[in-house]
Amino acid sequence: MRPILAVNYKAYYPHSFGKHALELARAAKKIIEEYDVEVILAPPFTELKSVLEEVKGTGIKVYAQHADPLEPGAITGYIPLEGLKELGIHGVIINHSEHRLKLADINYLVKKAHTLGLEVLACADVPETGAAIAVLGPDMVAVEPPELIGTGISVSKAKPEVITNSVELIRRVNPNVKILTGAGISTGEDVYIAIKLGTIGVLVASAIVKAKDPYSVMKDMAEKAVLAFKEISK
Repeated sequence: MRPILAVNYKAYYPHSFGKHALELARAAKKIIEEYDVEVILAPPFTELKSVLEEVKGTGIKVYAQHADPLEPGAITGYIPLEGLKELGIHGVIINHSEHRLKLADINYLVKKAHTLGLEVLACADVPETGAAIAVLGPDMVAVEPPELIGTGISVSKAKPEVITNSVELIRRVNPNVKILTGAGISTGEDVYIAIKLGTIGVLVASAIVKAKDPYSVMKDMAEKAVLAFKEISK
């Protein structure tokens, strides 16, 4: 098992699109050559194909940022999982605080994604919600207090109890799900603390996507993640 660095591009302009989206993907390719980490990239829908082509054969996983809990058909403007699967993605993020879903819809998407061979990273705002979602069997649960998202104030420093409580509650109901944390994660130190508190990695957005040098930020985070893993395994 390796530490996970999941990068949510969101829809920052111009940072998340076009040549910038590909620059992030190229930075990620350098990272996995240098560090034993798992990297997940979640670009906007418009950039999925180009990012997939850029990282093909590298081991980097590409996730969609959302999917709609609907069967394919007359659903103008919606994104069914089948279409994303056809594109070649590896998984999907669901229930981000900026795109929340009902629990029944999360359940539908987890089951449908697994039927299609896709991984699921489900987000939760608080530990209790994380535990409720974990019961449904996603591959990963990322707990992100919404009030800290995009603030640069990391949950690992401001609210470490959110991480420890999440790990405790989620492990009670699903010992196999991978637990990530997010919200304000900005530095390698933030990642180091999050892993030492019991998670396997982080879900990061603006700190990497909007950075002047995304590679340097990713390098710092990957380096500290590997260090934390080594210390835990001693």
